[in-house]
Amino acid sequence: MELNVNLCGITLDNPIIPASGTFGYGYEFSEWYDINMLGSLSFKGTTAKPRFGNPTPRIAETPQGMLNSVGLQNPGVDAVISEELPRLRQCFHKPVMANISGFSLEEYVLVAEKLSQVPEIGWLEVNISCPNVHGGGMSFGTSPEMAASVTKAVRNVTKKPVIMKLSPNVTDIVAVARACEDAGADGVSLINTLMGMRLNLRTRKPVLRNVTGGLSGPAVFPVALRMVYQVSAALSIPVVGMGGVSSAEDVLEMMLCGASAVEVGCANLIDPYACKRIIEDLPQAMEAYGISSLSQIIGGAHHA
Repeated sequence: MELNVNLCGITLDNPIIPASGTFGYGYEFSEWYDINMLGSLSFKGTTAKPRFGNPTPRIAETPQGMLNSVGLQNPGVDAVISEELPRLRQCFHKPVMANISGFSLEEYVLVAEKLSQVPEIGWLEVNISCPNVHGGGMSFGTSPEMAASVTKAVRNVTKKPVIMKLSPNVTDIVAVARACEDAGADGVSLINTLMGMRLNLRTRKPVLRNVTGGLSGPAVFPVALRMVYQVSAALSIPVVGMGGVSSAEDVLEMMLCGASAVEVGCANLIDPYACKRIIEDLPQAMEAYGISSLSQIIGGAHHA
C-alpha cells in the first residue's frame, strides 16, 4: 500500500496532518505516541504579539461536534520561534506547517517573514478564516479581493509554499479560492469552522461569552466534502481537506473529492490517539475499497 502523497512539492509519508488549534505545538502529543508517524502537523495559530484569547466560557458541546471561540490564544511569533519550535524539534523530524493569522496585512507579512526563516517549516498556512476574533481573521476571507490581498502580501515575502486557509462562511467559496490562486497561492486548505451558537435555557443567554463560535466535528463533514469537491474542480493548485474527519474512510472520501492531504481537527480533542488510529487504519480501508495508492485517487470522484 502506498500512503505517500505530495503537497506543494514536499513528500509526506501519509496524508494525515493534525489541524491547527487541535494539536498544540505537537510535542504535547509526543508523550502519548511517536508523532513522527504523522504526515506533518499544523501548529497553533500564531500572531505577531501574545494573545490571551477570548474570555471564558469559550467551549460548548453540540450534537456530533463542538463550538469554540478560543480566539487565537498564543504566545506570539517570537516566543513560538524561540521556545515552542525548539521543543517540537526534539521529537518531530519532518517539515511542519506554520499556521499564521493577523489583524492587518502588515501583521500577516511580519509573522510570515519571521516564520519563513525557520528551516523545519515546510509550508505557511495562512488563516483568513477564523470566526472567533473581531477585526481580523475571517474578515479577510469573506471577499475574493481581501483574500487576494493577503495572499499577494504573504507571497511577496516568502519562498515557502503558501496555503490559504478558507472560511466556509461565505456565499461562494470557489470565488475566494480562485482569487487566492490568481494572487499566487500554492494551495488552499478548507474548511475552517462554521459559525454557530448555543443557548443556556436556564439563563436564556448564550453559552459562549463571545456569543458565537466555530462549529467543528462530524456534523460539518458533508459541508466540508462539498466545498473541497467544488474548489478542487475549479483550481489547479492542491487542496488540503478538513472538517469533521474522524476515520480512515473519511480520509478516502476527502481525497476522492480532491484533497491532496487531510487535516484532522476536533477528533484530536476527543481522542488524543485519533490521528494515530486513522493512519493505522488506512491500509485496511484502502484494501477494502481496492485502493493501492492514495496519490492515485485524488480527485477521483470528479471522473467517476
